[in-house]
Amino acid sequence: MKICRALRASTAFAAILALPLSAARADEGMWTFDSFPAAKMRADYGWAPDQVWLDKVRAAAVRLTGGCSASFVSDAGLILTNHHCVATCIEQNSTADANILKTGFTARTREEEKKCAGQQAELVTSIRDVSEQVKQAIGTQAGEAAIKARSAILASLESSGCPDTARTRCQVVSLYGGGQYKLYTYRKFSDVRLVWAPEAQAAQFGGDPDNFNFPRYSMDASFLRAYEDGKAVATPNHLEWSARAPIDGEATFVVGNPGSTQRLLTSEQLAFQRELALPITLTIFSELRGRLIAAMDSSPEKAREGAETLGGIENSLKVYIGRVKALGDPAFTGRLAAAEADLKRRSAGNAAIGNPWADIAGAVRAYRDFYVADRFSLPSGELFNYAVTLVRAADERAKPNAERLPGYSDSALPLVEKRLLDAKPIHPWLDQLMMEWSLSKAREYLGADDPQTRLMLGMESPEGLAERLVSGTRLADPSVRKALWEGGAAAIAASTDPMIVYARSIDANDRDLQKRYDELVDAPLTSAQAKLADARFAAFGDTIYPDATFTLRISYGRVQGWTERGQKVPTRTALGGTFDRATGAEPFDLPAAFVKHQARIDKKAAYNFVTTNDIIGGNSGSPVIDRSGKVIGAAFDGNIHSLGGNYGYDATLNRTVVVSTDAIQEALEKIYPAPHLVAELRR
Repeated sequence: MKICRALRASTAFAAILALPLSAARADEGMWTFDSFPAAKMRADYGWAPDQVWLDKVRAAAVRLTGGCSASFVSDAGLILTNHHCVATCIEQNSTADANILKTGFTARTREEEKKCAGQQAELVTSIRDVSEQVKQAIGTQAGEAAIKARSAILASLESSGCPDTARTRCQVVSLYGGGQYKLYTYRKFSDVRLVWAPEAQAAQFGGDPDNFNFPRYSMDASFLRAYEDGKAVATPNHLEWSARAPIDGEATFVVGNPGSTQRLLTSEQLAFQRELALPITLTIFSELRGRLIAAMDSSPEKAREGAETLGGIENSLKVYIGRVKALGDPAFTGRLAAAEADLKRRSAGNAAIGNPWADIAGAVRAYRDFYVADRFSLPSGELFNYAVTLVRAADERAKPNAERLPGYSDSALPLVEKRLLDAKPIHPWLDQLMMEWSLSKAREYLGADDPQTRLMLGMESPEGLAERLVSGTRLADPSVRKALWEGGAAAIAASTDPMIVYARSIDANDRDLQKRYDELVDAPLTSAQAKLADARFAAFGDTIYPDATFTLRISYGRVQGWTERGQKVPTRTALGGTFDRATGAEPFDLPAAFVKHQARIDKKAAYNFVTTNDIIGGNSGSPVIDRSGKVIGAAFDGNIHSLGGNYGYDATLNRTVVVSTDAIQEALEKIYPAPHLVAELRR
């Protein structure tokens, strides 16, 4: 089941959040590198980094296309990130006889490093403002014509910006909801390999009960390596490793790619989330969790194969529960409404912006009419995703670049092809479960007699259709996918593979929904949000930052705890606390290597710590950097209050949770020994 095309749900708790429509305050802000608020930080901290410092750390910041952040930490392409960011790669390389997800993994030589299917590491090399080109191309056009014009100019800018698609990738990103457009150029590395990972239990100690909480005792760190032409990439512009404990009050920087925030939504958009999108999401994901747990309980092999999927679902559920709680709190939503009213007051008399709030309200009303159909138009599952990608790519690749659907332009196709053709294990039972679940939810929410339900199911049940398609398809074989990709439209049209046939049968309906969305929702929203951006700039100048867009940002803060129920929360935990917290039962059972090496471990070593940095999902794996530009940790979570980060930032409660380099070094030396990595980090 796909996520809705826009109006993504947002996260918040009823904390005393900074008003999200006003200028940034305290340590708030996920700033673009070309607009870092040096003067503001200097006023708050008495110091701020200069351009040389910013350029240096930017040159080492990595985006992982799996949805995480990372950094180069050696001159030979070594990448620091989180364990949960590479857990899928670890699971792909695990078997029943060699379950490295459970036991951990250390490559003793470069030859032992294991490829991560579908993964790509990207490094920003330039950022260029292309707002005028995009806005001129759209001109006065409206509806679907405006969206087509925008797609065409974006495809043109990306194609001309990166003629070498083997080594570079270009992406035009919309900021401030359409107020700005910037062309990001990336140096990409399509061969990424696993180097080191602790046991899953070390990274996930405390499981769901500890998730989004602190104190924490988590070794959520791993190392990858970037390769090119079969050789490790030379990365002279890397961060220097500093294996030390954090210092209370010291300045910290998080450099990474926050995925998405919705701090600029209007009251109508918030109501849409509260009344329609979030209740559906919470209900169906709760059911999916139950279905998956029941299936995993049926065999040890399914328990192993479904573990990472279950972890992702449970993580999402915790976020959705926080969102529902936030948007149900009158005090919190009242503060958001007050901020919106303040912007309206400041914008009164500004004829140039008109009434964007009314335009947004109209687009939201239009989407309410077909949101359910849009949300449930495609089923879930790896195999179906392969099928619909092949069907669409065959059609889109035959068109001129400027006329293709977003995601299938010349600049995007290399990553599409990589993800499609990279070999990785497919678990048919899991694919069937996901497809059954999503098809059953489509029938439940649309109704059995709805034309879309009849199109998707015909005379079959969700269970029967999923079983027939998954058992009959050959798309788990990468050579079959490769032949269909290379064969293009003719091969797709001639294919009798049941999953391809099914994808062909429902593709047109989803495309029609896309056209409807473009015409009635995306175009008016983009136009209105661009006017709101103008209103905010007029009211607050350059003191506002754009919502997160999974592009490179920097936030500043400090090592600092908070007060919880009248008690001060410390800034850090120690490795020895793991043993004190262990109960012997999941999820608080000790990792085997911790037990084995208990006598050797420095139990006073700093383990996890918290900072006031402003982050969100997508920042996982981001390096936490000190004033000298050295890496002292990797961000891997937020505290429970930071679930409000999608809507706003509260400096008194929101905290980033970090795994310390002090603990990672201890693990590399004593718990999961890797002396060659220790030496590499010291070079």
